[in-house]
Amino acid sequence: MFESLGDRLQKAMDKIKGYGKITEENISDVIREIRLALLEADVNYVVVKEFISSVKEKALGEEVSKSLKPGELFVKILKDELVELLGGEKQDLYTSGNPSILMMVGLQGSGKTTTIGKLGLLLRKKFNKKPLLVACDVYRPAAIEQLKQLGRELNIEVYDEGNNNPVEIANNAIKYAKENGFNYVLIDTAGRLHIDEELMTELENINNSVNPNEILLVVDSMTGQDAINVITGFNERLNLTGAVLTKLDGDTRGGAALSIRHLTNIPIKFIGVSEKMDGLEEFYPDRMATRILGMGDLMSMIEKAEEVIDKDEALKAAKNLEKGKFDLEDFLTQFKQIKKMGPLENIIKMLPGANKLGLNNVKINPKDIAHIEAIILSMTPYERKHPEVLKASRKIRIAKGSGRSVEEVNRLLKQFEQMKVMMKQIKNGNFKMPF
Repeated sequence: MFESLGDRLQKAMDKIKGYGKITEENISDVIREIRLALLEADVNYVVVKEFISSVKEKALGEEVSKSLKPGELFVKILKDELVELLGGEKQDLYTSGNPSILMMVGLQGSGKTTTIGKLGLLLRKKFNKKPLLVACDVYRPAAIEQLKQLGRELNIEVYDEGNNNPVEIANNAIKYAKENGFNYVLIDTAGRLHIDEELMTELENINNSVNPNEILLVVDSMTGQDAINVITGFNERLNLTGAVLTKLDGDTRGGAALSIRHLTNIPIKFIGVSEKMDGLEEFYPDRMATRILGMGDLMSMIEKAEEVIDKDEALKAAKNLEKGKFDLEDFLTQFKQIKKMGPLENIIKMLPGANKLGLNNVKINPKDIAHIEAIILSMTPYERKHPEVLKASRKIRIAKGSGRSVEEVNRLLKQFEQMKVMMKQIKNGNFKMPF
């Protein structure tokens, strides 16, 4: 979503890194570039004006003028101001009630029902909670069935009473949750195409009756600046505790995300990064800022890895590498575990400097990954353990067995050797990133 903005900001940073001294004259072009980048990304004009003013004031301050590397200090100022704009500190979800109660609200089409399923899955996986989904959208055709389908897919129970009164459904669901050991209740409420009195009155009634710990507003980030009006409209009646921005994997310019906290004081707590059910992430302002500025997001990458990678298998591979016995069997095992982290291009984008290497636009065909697996699985266990025995006749047999060409077999073996060299360099502390 932020790729265009990121590219513009990185060009501005590259320009200023070479300056031995920062003056109002020599940063005017850079400041102008940053201002245009933010405006083109659909960031609110008032936000841009205040942001630029703060960056400029600090860049011309005494600390920068006395610095031996003023360009680097300017980049730090830009990053810190971006973090502040996005909300500063990460805002945690309330998860200590018994049960904790969360109301999900939003306009029709924002992705509210899907998001509540994603949040239920996240609560179970990351916070070890037992969530109950509650169907209180009794107006939209098939809304209840959609939530029940998600529940079946995720193996999360859904409480519904058909077209009963939503306030009664919510109260009965909380009683049911207490009686059956659920420690989190997620209430899916009705939406409308626009904010109206009938909708807001119903949401107020549910809020007053169940007194939720959290009220999260789901906002489609593709709506741009209108997202501010939506948040303000809901917050005037409900005292929102946070926002969820959906469709951040789309082509939207990102201005809403950069404007929301500053203009509404409502923290962004989650972001939707893919259509898959595990495509909901907690929002970290500092990590988002470093992503935008092309500094990568290694912490998110590490967390994804910790969630899916088998520690015993990883330890075994590390020991084999230590002994110089890292083979294609280990390569295949590690490859399968990396696949669990999600689309490889999304992981690559988290690497520092990925954009400078042109990796931010890399598209990896899932079929190519399947071909690699097919080639390795067409080898005998002995060949996987001893890839040095793979001569011409064996390669021809493997190519035929996997339905691939000998050239692809050779390419895979070359990639494997390159990976072994890189892993040894990392282990010995000699690896240097190529940027």
